[in-house]
Amino acid sequence: MSNPVAVVTDSTASLPADLVEQYHIHVVPLRVVWDGVAYRDGVDITPQDFYRRLSESKTLPTSSQPSAQDFVDVFRPLLDEGYDILTVVISSKMSGTMSSAQQAKEMLGADNIEIVDSLSTGMETGFHALMAARAAAEGASLAECKAIAERAREHSGFLLMVPTLEFLHRGGRIGGASRWFGTMLRIKPILEVRGGRVEPLEKVRTRRKVIQRMADIVVERVGDQRPVRIAAVHTGAEEDARQLLEQLTTRLQPVEALIGDVSPVIGVHVGPNGVGVVYLAGM
Repeated sequence: MSNPVAVVTDSTASLPADLVEQYHIHVVPLRVVWDGVAYRDGVDITPQDFYRRLSESKTLPTSSQPSAQDFVDVFRPLLDEGYDILTVVISSKMSGTMSSAQQAKEMLGADNIEIVDSLSTGMETGFHALMAARAAAEGASLAECKAIAERAREHSGFLLMVPTLEFLHRGGRIGGASRWFGTMLRIKPILEVRGGRVEPLEKVRTRRKVIQRMADIVVERVGDQRPVRIAAVHTGAEEDARQLLEQLTTRLQPVEALIGDVSPVIGVHVGPNGVGVVYLAGM
């Protein structure tokens, strides 16, 4: 009989607190560094406080990954309690978080820790971790939970709209959308997290049309795959996220429909008043 599996993720997964509690998911926070002070993402600074401050501040924050010791501090008690550990983290192309998790595994000399690169961030990473945690709750083995997280990675996507590319540009996360930088006054870009990078998808003229077009793209991508899970996310633009979720709920009848804030660490790179949608289809 296999050991029980504990699922660990990082704070960029932006998982709703009730689901973290229900499935006993362990969250390792990244950090927001602002005016020389480091805040643990979602612990010392809430999304609401962060986006309010970001819209008013003359100084801009940066972000930093967890240390290997941060992961050791989560892993060790779980190992002591007899758990195998599945860790699902932000794309290795966006952050050094995965490297820190791997270092922690080596420091502990544990061969029953598996680490999955989500190749994404936000609730796309969150859905990968959540599906694995649900399987773990039903008694799945470490290998089975890892396979589920990796399968979820193949069945999910993340679209987002940002009012300005300035934050992505400054943080070096802009990817192929760099060619749009400087032409943003008249367009609203729809971007996609693809292969672990932020890439351009389409340019739309108005914010209202962005919501409609994002919904259309998700419906096209999902096709006849069922079941469907949707998460509408935002960086201080809750009303837009609600409109997007309502459209997709009507059109796709998802088995799960979530709405939530994007974690402050992602907000460092996205900026305020962004809206996004994550979908997981066919599992």
